[in-house]
Amino acid sequence: MAKVLLLTNSAGASAQVLPALGLLQHTIKILPLEASVLIDAPVMDLVFIDARTDLPNVKSFSKLLTTTGVSAPVIAITTEGGLSAFTSEWGLDDVMLDTAGPAEIEARIRIAIGRRDAAHLASDPTAHEIRQGDVVIDENTYTAKIKGRSLDLTFKEFELLKHFAQHPGRVFTRAQLLQEIWGYDYFGGTRTVDVHIRRLRSKLGPEFESIIGTVRNVGYRFTLPSNGKDSPVAERI
Repeated sequence: MAKVLLLTNSAGASAQVLPALGLLQHTIKILPLEASVLIDAPVMDLVFIDARTDLPNVKSFSKLLTTTGVSAPVIAITTEGGLSAFTSEWGLDDVMLDTAGPAEIEARIRIAIGRRDAAHLASDPTAHEIRQGDVVIDENTYTAKIKGRSLDLTFKEFELLKHFAQHPGRVFTRAQLLQEIWGYDYFGGTRTVDVHIRRLRSKLGPEFESIIGTVRNVGYRFTLPSNGKDSPVAERI
């Protein structure tokens, strides 16, 4: 589910601008199509611009968006008659007809966000890294290091460590971990999680094994040491 910003001066809001958008599960925020909204614009995953009318003004606004460094992809919503006006000079990521159905809207949102994320990764060599304290996980190369030491992890051990590092402090039950890492079609029991956690801790070593903490009668969580001490509610098994 994406956070979508719709810029429009239409009184009918999204129901009039792009009717099928309301059928999707995305969070939609609507603001006026005015330059002033860029001063304190919320951080969003994607921006829709109502370009059904007043194309010269929308063109100027689109260029302003690119110069202000908006990181989210921008898609213009227009009528079939307005399509011929759009060129690369507008600085848009895509153009969509206001009659687009929910499946097309969903696909265009997904592709636009994916392209922008890929461009960000290409421009920042460390963007694909997950860092938590001394733990560095590289999603591209499937490698993990702790305090500069490479960890010899199996695929499942890597996925477990990555999942924990992506959600520091959050407690996961064994059933949740089994579902997230092994998937719905895995028929093994939750004891599989305990075995992999034990092996992962062993590879982390005595100094860092406690970062995978046990919350009694609940599950596991990623716990970075604080002042050399483990979290008081985390323990090892």
